[in-house]
Amino acid sequence: MGFDSGDTAWMLTATLLVLMMLLPGLALFYGGLVRAKNLLSVMSQVMGVAAVAILVWVGWGYSLAFSDHGRFIGDLAKVGFNGIYGDSAWPLATPGKAIPELLFACFQMSFAAITIALVVGALVERVRFSAMLLFAALFVTIVYAPIAHMVWAADGLIFQTGAIDFAGGTVVHINAGVAGLVGVAFAGPRIGFLKEAMPPHSLALVLVGAGLLWVGWFGFNAGSALEANGLAAIAMLNTFVAPAAGLLGWMGIERWRSGKPSLLGGASGAVAGLVAVTPAAGVSGPLGAMLLGLAASTACYVFIAKWKHRLELDDSLDVFGIHGLGGIVGSIGTALVALPALGGHGGEQYVLGTQLVRQLGAVLLAIGWSAAGSAICFGLTRLAITLRLGGDEEREGLDLSDHGERAYNP
Repeated sequence: MGFDSGDTAWMLTATLLVLMMLLPGLALFYGGLVRAKNLLSVMSQVMGVAAVAILVWVGWGYSLAFSDHGRFIGDLAKVGFNGIYGDSAWPLATPGKAIPELLFACFQMSFAAITIALVVGALVERVRFSAMLLFAALFVTIVYAPIAHMVWAADGLIFQTGAIDFAGGTVVHINAGVAGLVGVAFAGPRIGFLKEAMPPHSLALVLVGAGLLWVGWFGFNAGSALEANGLAAIAMLNTFVAPAAGLLGWMGIERWRSGKPSLLGGASGAVAGLVAVTPAAGVSGPLGAMLLGLAASTACYVFIAKWKHRLELDDSLDVFGIHGLGGIVGSIGTALVALPALGGHGGEQYVLGTQLVRQLGAVLLAIGWSAAGSAICFGLTRLAITLRLGGDEEREGLDLSDHGERAYNP
């Protein structure tokens, strides 16, 4: 089976776009949201856990996720990319077409790397760099690879039920959001949480990071078609309109409540819209994608503005509040926006009730697996390494106490 040069070129590009989401996109986005004394710490953690995920993916993660013969997890037949060569083919949906399996593995590697990097945002400004590296290795093995297998492998449990997750609503966003929530339970709140202001130190960096995330997300969503075709074009269109609706929705709520729409709110709404449309990118029409972006933006805003502090939840950068909750809204909402009546691509035989049950089942399984697996990962990490730095070190800032450097020289 020969490789299609156009599809191969597109997937090379899409893979690099997802890497750009991570470095520098997510690092800048998270970096701008923290206090200046923790900027380099956050960026170092994003960079470090991504590197760990890449090596684990080559070592055994890809094999566990995409080898056959298991409803919950694959086997170790492809450890170290054993048996995968430059001419090894990954068949595409179009008969007779293929891309190199190494390229498919790299594309999926970028998803694994950004998922664990997202978790960092829930725990910044208090958790050790070394602890996050160990957690990353455990998380990709115990949590990420099995969920990826269940959702995307042909013999995976969720895949076989017919649940739709086009580009990672459960695998990436619900997974990362729930893991972040579990991490908060293990690490506890930052010193001064709910007692002192902890504003973002650079909204300019937040906007630059959000912009890079949005651009890179076209690789994330449109790349999940695995081909340069009409399906990729559908996903691309939805990746334009859902975050646009989310952005304006969040800023509109702020304008209504306080009279002042904020840049931070706009960036948050755009990301919420991107998260929500991820599982539906290939099956939704543009109207459905806009509704999905608006719904997720509204839900995330209400949770963060109303419930986060009431629950005394120190999810530092709202990983659950945006990625976890946005992923849940998007994954369940996928059943609705796939309706042909909304311009969706569910097909003539599409049955809303049946698909809704499938989506709910996938969401519940992802939440349960991520919660249990992440608790194991954090528990093992805490046995090996103290999760948090001391109080004086945290007050000084993790840039100096954990890395011995400053982002800005006095």
